[in-house]
Amino acid sequence: MQYDPIKRTLGKVFNTTPFLRVLFYKLLDLLLLRAWHVRREIKRWAGRPLPGAAKDRRMILDAGSGFGQYTYFLTGLNPLWFIDAVDVKEEQIADCNAFFAKAGRKNVLFEIADLTTFSRPDRFDLILSVDVMEHIADDDAVFRNFYDALTQGGMLLVSTPSDQGGSDVHDHEEGESFIDEHVRDGYNITDIQEKLKRAGFSKTEARFTYGTPGKIAWRLSMKYPILMLNTTKLFFILLPFYYLLTYPVAFLCNWLDTRMEHPTGTGLMVKAWK
Repeated sequence: MQYDPIKRTLGKVFNTTPFLRVLFYKLLDLLLLRAWHVRREIKRWAGRPLPGAAKDRRMILDAGSGFGQYTYFLTGLNPLWFIDAVDVKEEQIADCNAFFAKAGRKNVLFEIADLTTFSRPDRFDLILSVDVMEHIADDDAVFRNFYDALTQGGMLLVSTPSDQGGSDVHDHEEGESFIDEHVRDGYNITDIQEKLKRAGFSKTEARFTYGTPGKIAWRLSMKYPILMLNTTKLFFILLPFYYLLTYPVAFLCNWLDTRMEHPTGTGLMVKAWK
């Protein structure tokens, strides 16, 4: 199952004007359950004072910024925050720099960077990594670089698939992942925390996301539409009608997933502090 081509196609459609791009971000925030969890955790972090720092002046790294969805959210929360957004894809970096300049978001800079060699010692109060670590084989090197880049008391926030069926791997024969660009199908909730502690982090927390409600929402909001779009691009015409019928159920499931404690789930929300 190819996920990136669908993302690129949608990106081109919604990137024709700044208004459509912002609309695309808003749609992703509504549809993607991980966005619900990530935004909730960021707001919690923002409400806590930082040791030895002014309350509002914060440095943030969006590690693997992609299309810029979470960077846009961060730049809008506080104009005194500055966000470094990095990605390995040159075309995405150039595109995001152009869009954010048009949008008047001046508290951000997009740069090309490989997270396995990334080095910004003691710079960031928060590092955000959403749907990135499952794409990187040498994750130990990345976690060490994240630790070095954080200020004392800084926090790393990671959203990634778990090994409990992340990317719907268990729905396929021979362990084939629904999203086949991943180098691993998911992290064990204990193993990822042990990796972070070996990298130097003094405290870690992890919880499952995409529990039973989240699995329903994922299938309705993302899996089924993507499967149909891979079958025929004509389904683009039917998408608004599909979501009109299914999104009320998906919305309720997203809301429930963010407010329940799950004994297991196909996603992980992991926090670690320096």
